[in-house]
Amino acid sequence: MNMTDSTLMVRVGKRRVEADGIVGFEFVDVDGRDLPPFDAGAHIDVYVPGALVRQYSLCNAPSERHRYQIAVLRDPESRGGSRSMHDAVREGDAIRIGVPRNHFPLAQHGAKPLLLAGGIGVTPILCMAEQLAASGAAFEMHYCARSRSRAAFVERIDASPWAASVQYHFDDEHGLVDLKALLADANGQRHLYVCGPQGFMNAVLDTARALGWTDGRLHYEYFAATPPAGDGESFDVRLASSGRVVTIPAGCPVTQALAKEGIDVPVSCEQGICGTCITRVLEGEPDHRDLFLSPEEQARNDQFLPCCSRAKSKVLVLDL
Repeated sequence: MNMTDSTLMVRVGKRRVEADGIVGFEFVDVDGRDLPPFDAGAHIDVYVPGALVRQYSLCNAPSERHRYQIAVLRDPESRGGSRSMHDAVREGDAIRIGVPRNHFPLAQHGAKPLLLAGGIGVTPILCMAEQLAASGAAFEMHYCARSRSRAAFVERIDASPWAASVQYHFDDEHGLVDLKALLADANGQRHLYVCGPQGFMNAVLDTARALGWTDGRLHYEYFAATPPAGDGESFDVRLASSGRVVTIPAGCPVTQALAKEGIDVPVSCEQGICGTCITRVLEGEPDHRDLFLSPEEQARNDQFLPCCSRAKSKVLVLDL
């Protein structure tokens, strides 16, 4: 399998245009062996040409061990990842990926889950639908997109044995989705899973909370974060293990400032989305700027994501 630690080399077995601006990639083992297992909601790191690392959700059925499938939206504001995937990655190419990780798993529950996808956010939701259907569980899926031509995997969904569980909401055909109607069933047993662009996600989650959905039943994953306004002031980080103090300058991420001092905190997305760098806070008040922690988790102030978040207090004591 040519695997080193948590990465492996794969080959691009197939590349296909899935919708306007969206390309799908199928990765297979270079030696034709089974790939490591994964569950619905998992993602992989892709070491994109140009020394970039980006996270993409797996969208094929978890029962499939012979391949991993992802889909990549070409982002006009790309920092290089999606542009490079579209322009530089071809069928037959060898590429390094990380083994699957999951920050967006299906919870164990008996009530009929509600799956809600916006645009390219369909990728992990599609995987969840496959896993739920394979287990015989009932579910309800809604797929929102600006138009049918910009919705990936419609043919695959329509041909699936669970197609009757899916409703489409295309803006140019049906108008904007009525979130209040969609989320009106806020009974205490049902769980919501949502993924999509940040504005869509915020609208869904704000509506759900206003209708009485508790955070414990809201499951979500952001694909990209908008840069926080302002650089914030400088502050100090104290390492609990040694008492060493590192000053974090204005405009400098905590992870970068620590790295300059030889203190390594694992990072991946560097946008506060993936949770790789999550760190315990022992003293002080973080200024949360991530999209990974729930509002409840942020309010506890006992952990933060140093790739993007800062401090409201003069000092943060970290469990490092």
